[in-house]
Amino acid sequence: MSLKSDEKGIILIVDDNLDNLELLFFILSDSFTVLLAKDGKSAIEKVEEVNPDLVLLDVMMPGIDGFETCRRLKAQESSKDIPVIFMTALSETVDKVRGFNVGAVDYLTKPIKEEELVARVTTHITLRKLNLRLKEQNQALQEEIRKRQEKEEELRLSNQAIAASHNGIVICDARAPDMPITYVNPAFEAISGYTAQDVIGRNCRFLQGKDTDQPALAELREAIKSGKSCTVTLSNYRKDGTHFWNELSVSPIYNDVGILTHFVGIQMDITERKQAQEALRSQQQQTEELLLNILPKPIAQQLKQNPSIIADSFDEVSVLFADLVGFTEFSAKRNAKELVELLNVIFSSFDQLAEHHGLEKIKTIGDAYMVVAGLPTARADHAEAIAKMALDMQQAIVKVNAETGTTFSIRIGINSGPVVAGVIGLKKFSYDLWGDTVNTASRMESQGIPGAIQVTAHTYERLRDQYLFEERGIISVKGKGEMMTYLLKGRKSQLYVAS
Repeated sequence: MSLKSDEKGIILIVDDNLDNLELLFFILSDSFTVLLAKDGKSAIEKVEEVNPDLVLLDVMMPGIDGFETCRRLKAQESSKDIPVIFMTALSETVDKVRGFNVGAVDYLTKPIKEEELVARVTTHITLRKLNLRLKEQNQALQEEIRKRQEKEEELRLSNQAIAASHNGIVICDARAPDMPITYVNPAFEAISGYTAQDVIGRNCRFLQGKDTDQPALAELREAIKSGKSCTVTLSNYRKDGTHFWNELSVSPIYNDVGILTHFVGIQMDITERKQAQEALRSQQQQTEELLLNILPKPIAQQLKQNPSIIADSFDEVSVLFADLVGFTEFSAKRNAKELVELLNVIFSSFDQLAEHHGLEKIKTIGDAYMVVAGLPTARADHAEAIAKMALDMQQAIVKVNAETGTTFSIRIGINSGPVVAGVIGLKKFSYDLWGDTVNTASRMESQGIPGAIQVTAHTYERLRDQYLFEERGIISVKGKGEMMTYLLKGRKSQLYVAS
């Protein structure tokens, strides 16, 4: 059975709950080709038969659960690259880490929201199709390169046995002083711009121009001295002074009694190839620099060495969320260019602070900013570092207001604890955090006070000896219930000196 011609994308939904299957089928069937399975065993069989573009997999199922089903799919060559999204009511960090470890690319938490479901499925199917297309193009390119290399080698061998070629041919007398040129073919004249009359009787070194100290020349001289073959790439110059790259293959010619009489050189103008290689190196460097702008350096290095799912657990970090108070009202009175320029000023100052304090910026969403201390490299002072960042952000907003005539304030929330961090995406990478610590930090910001820094008791306990706090009291936090929170006012030493 082959459904791969279906451009809509094929989704296999695996759930032992018939109501869930019907609901998901109803949501997705208009945009995708949807197949159903009620357990892990039938899901594995259907994947082998159909090879879908994505698997939506329930975690809690009788028999083979979702984790084991995913592990078996990833263990098979035919299905290891199919993206798997878990659907689960489990929200513990350890469960999510387990899911990522067995090969899942994403999580959907039950009850599933339709908009989130469609968005994530669409994203991962698009990435899947782009990845397959890139793999096909890469295979075609590798085959083309292999064939081209074979043809170049065949051409090189055949040119040594014939007197004429589209490559330049030079024959030098090995018995005469300074090994003068005795023959050049028309291709040599076309490549170099010199006529046979210009070069007969001269040593080939005139082609080097000013580049007489090339490393490849030492290899060439040693091969000539030893009467052996060699291939080198030389920087040469044409008669009109223009530069070209010359791939030169030199072979000795012996007479019937074993005496070296001549050297034959086959020249190939590889200037375009060298330019293409240089362009490729430049593109690779730009890609690496871009990757470092998107991901932390250790994560980028790990991704380059092993482009698989990256997910790590960190026991102790501090997470900060910040939001510009008043920006929504301000944006209604400004054009897009002014808004982007102002956000760039503000977030660039935050980025500089994050770099100064050794923190990792995670992302910006609209006028919100997220940064973390303690990953990807663990640090014992993560809470203190994030506190310094928060206080400096308040000062940065004061400075921006003074310079731009705006009246923004910033609402900041901080929490400390364990998180899961990982890279999401196969083509467009994103480094993000998950876990209760992150959710609570977000609540500290959204339910905070404009102009204030609200922290949880976990963060307060880590900072109480070095920083001054005001007890806000117990507040009701969405999804957490009642929580004691505190407002960070500043460093104790600074306040005491001021007083």
